[in-house]
Amino acid sequence: MTDPLHTELLDLAMEAARRAGALLRDGRPADLAVAATKSSPIDVVTEMDIAAEKLITGLISEHRPDDGFLGEEGASSEGTSGIRWVIDPLDGTVNYLYGLPTWAVSIAAEQDGEAVVGVVEIPMRGETYHAVRGGGAWGSGAPEGERALSCRTAAPLEQALVSTGFNYVTEVRAHQADVAQRLIPLLRDIRRSGSAAVDLCDVAAGRLDGYYERGLHPWDLAAGDLIAREAGALTGGRPGERPARDLAVAASPGVFEPLQRLLDDFGAWHD
Repeated sequence: MTDPLHTELLDLAMEAARRAGALLRDGRPADLAVAATKSSPIDVVTEMDIAAEKLITGLISEHRPDDGFLGEEGASSEGTSGIRWVIDPLDGTVNYLYGLPTWAVSIAAEQDGEAVVGVVEIPMRGETYHAVRGGGAWGSGAPEGERALSCRTAAPLEQALVSTGFNYVTEVRAHQADVAQRLIPLLRDIRRSGSAAVDLCDVAAGRLDGYYERGLHPWDLAAGDLIAREAGALTGGRPGERPARDLAVAASPGVFEPLQRLLDDFGAWHD
């Protein structure tokens, strides 16, 4: 039986993600411009990132004023309820800035430091993914409609389709390119979508065999990692560690260990 609290958190996350997704999809100005930069001049924030985070935190605070927040665009509060919301209001900002469709709203609820609810809304696909800890992972929308999610069955690493992402700091990105160059002859192929949340959901939905990236933040990972795990995927960082900024890996069980081992051998976690 689902915990009533988790059901409440899921319903609230679904509504917040739906509203933020609609705002971003329908409210994107024709003259959208960069509002700020983060780690480098090409790591951008738009006015819509900021507006979406305000919408999400405002809605959640109306219903649960004692909860805490950790948001990419600055929302940060401890709260007193034991619940913290981890929010990426627009994962894939550069895609969004250029008018590319691969971007998402990612919302997770943590209870005592562990993700218990995750929602990823992908408006331009018309898809929503969600999970409650221990309750499986689910997707809705085009093209498959409402369905339980299950990662792909085990495949040999050489037949695995794997996605990754690249950092906006030039030196880090150059190292990531070197790792990808070494890895790609050992796989079916590599993809790069520009959104960690979308990639993690694609692992959950069986559209990818695996995904890895260096340099992710908690808001990039929290919802998608839970969804992937609830769909049967394995997730981690370096061998024996949880996903972290050094390295995050998600893959079907047959692909996860050899992929993780190669990434560690290739030094994917450092310069």
